[in-house]
Amino acid sequence: MPLSLQDVKRVAMLARIAVSDSEAASYQQQLNGIFSLIEQMQAVDTRGVEPMSHAQDVYQRLRADVVTETDQREKFQAIAPQVEAGLYLVPQVIE
Repeated sequence: MPLSLQDVKRVAMLARIAVSDSEAASYQQQLNGIFSLIEQMQAVDTRGVEPMSHAQDVYQRLRADVVTETDQREKFQAIAPQVEAGLYLVPQVIE
């Protein structure tokens, strides 16, 4: 269903975008071209085609999930201004 010039102006008004008559006519042609392409794509029979996450057969290489750092919690909390029950205490910023 092609858009009319009034449709384009109404959408622009709802979006609070100021468009001139010549701009609205240009947008009308562009949007109708997009809608025409969408209609062509919807006309294609896609039954039996499985959805894909990517157009190419690509896989993400994952590294092994292993711990590489040593636990330094006690060292870091020793130099913190205030710590209680293993948590850092900070000043209240919201009343």
